[in-house]
Amino acid sequence: MSRRCELTGKAVLGGHLVSHSNRKTKRVFRPNLCSVTLQSDALERSVRLRVSANALRSVEHRGGLDAFLAKASEAELSPNARALKREIAKKAAQS
Repeated sequence: MSRRCELTGKAVLGGHLVSHSNRKTKRVFRPNLCSVTLQSDALERSVRLRVSANALRSVEHRGGLDAFLAKASEAELSPNARALKREIAKKAAQS
């Protein structure tokens, strides 16, 4: 399982740990990933996703999973989230 947010695409970054003497050693910056269950109003069911804490705040700010996916670009979404976005758009077009 990759360490990547399914909604924002945030992934692992590399960098240096810099000591007081300015020595640099390699380190890894990992995203704060949480396994959450989000409710989709359009599909009337819950969806399990692995998202960063930052993405979770963004979902709440935009007014839920459906609104977040409507605005999100396809490039940064995981294949799981892309399928969910298409499913929600199809439901919205029907009603």
